[in-house]
Parts: sequence; C-alpha cells; structure tokens
Amino acid sequence: MKRFINDMEKYYRYAVYSAKAELKAEVAGSYLNWIWWILEPFCMMLIYAFIFGFVFDAREKYFTAFIYVGLTLWTFFNQNMKNSVRMVKKNKSIISKVYLPKFILIESKMMVNGFKMLVSFGIVIILMIFYQIPLSWNVFYAIPILICMWIVNFGLMTILVHFGVYVEDLANVVNIVLRFIFYLTGIMFSIEHRIGAKHPELALFLEKFNPMAFLISSMRKCLLYGERPELLGIVSWIGIGIVLTALGIHTIYKNENSYVKVI
Repeated sequence: MKRFINDMEKYYRYAVYSAKAELKAEVAGSYLNWIWWILEPFCMMLIYAFIFGFVFDAREKYFTAFIYVGLTLWTFFNQNMKNSVRMVKKNKSIISKVYLPKFILIESKMMVNGFKMLVSFGIVIILMIFYQIPLSWNVFYAIPILICMWIVNFGLMTILVHFGVYVEDLANVVNIVLRFIFYLTGIMFSIEHRIGAKHPELALFLEKFNPMAFLISSMRKCLLYGERPELLGIVSWIGIGIVLTALGIHTIYKNENSYVKVI
C-alpha cells in the first residue's frame, strides 16, 4: 500500500496531463467540440424516454431526469470498464519505453470520463430546475455516492487491466456482461417498482448485489426525491471497492514486469 501511495503521488501529474491531452484531442477538428459530451447522452435520454415513457408507459416520477441520472452514472462506469481491458496494449508505446505504474493509466482514463460525467450533471441540474424538484440537505449524499462509485470502478478496472493483457477475447466477454448488467441496473425503470411488485426478493437481490443498481438508485433518491440513501450500503460497497483495489494493485505490481513481454 505504501508503494501504491508513493507511486500515485509521483505520477499523479502525468495522469492529469494525459487526461487533459485526451480531452483536447477528442474535440480537435470537431465543429461542436465539447458540446458532444452533453449532446450524446442527452439524445440517448430522449430516445429512452420516448421508448419507455411513451411506448412502454413508464410512470416513474420526473421520468426524464430519472433516466438521465441513470445514464450519466452508467456511461461513466461502462466506458471505464470497456477501456480497461485493452488499456495496457493501447499504451504499449509508452510502457515499453519507460516505467509507468499501470494503475496511472486507469486513473487518467477515469479523469477523462469523470470530467464528462460532471459536464452531464449540468443537464441534471437543468432538469431539476425544469421539474421544480424541491431540494433538501440529502442532495449532499451525492458526494459519498460518487466516491463509492469511483472506488468500486477503480478496483474492478485494476483486475480487468491485468487479465486483459493475457486474455485476448476478454473485451468481447466484458461487452456482453456489461450489456446484461445494463438491463439489470434499472436505467430506464425502477427496480423497486417494476420488479419488486411481483418479485420482491429478486428486486432486493439486484439492488443489494449490483453496485451500479444500488448507486444509481441512491443517487436518484437524494437528488430527485429528497430521500436519504442507505448509508450502510454505501459504506459496504466502499469497503468492497477497497478490497478489490488492494487485490488488483497487488496483482499488477506482481506481474507488471511480464506485461511488455506478453504484448
């Protein structure tokens, strides 16, 4: 753990610089520039709102904001997980020439997607104003929820980074698993209301043991409905995230000298 902290302090500036460079490169030559970071999830929200709100007659309160909160958090998680599988191979030109802790690559990518997520939250604020959602002190629970998601996501990414070096088809497997989890996370519907009405045990299982379902539901509670999320659940998932991070970092340190030979 001491080595991890020292490396994080030593290479943190590189992670920030790399994240800024990637963000600038993404908008270079684009007419709409950074507006795409808002426009893409906003259009997806409209599509899902039409399909599930009109075609499937969804009736969750503040439905448009309900969907956008879910999409914003899921996009951050989903993009990070997908990118982590091929992260070492994509940065072969760097890590084959100089030593760079592999988790710094993870941190840089999370900064990129985290910045986009914060930009998207601007739309969430606009939707909250549009719906005249009453605010309460519970909105500040959004901070520990985001911290929890960051830790859990980071821990999972460290594990995928390692196995992505050795398993060529892992990216395809991860894409399938993430698509399956997407439909079990309740992005377009409330797990509690839709599934819980007929299968309360299944709904409880999904909300307790799917971290994204729990965190998205918690974020909706504190931002949209003025409710306090389950603090024990947040603390529990932070603990799980720390354990995953410790296992992932230990595995990376133990095997990173062989990564260059494999790729």
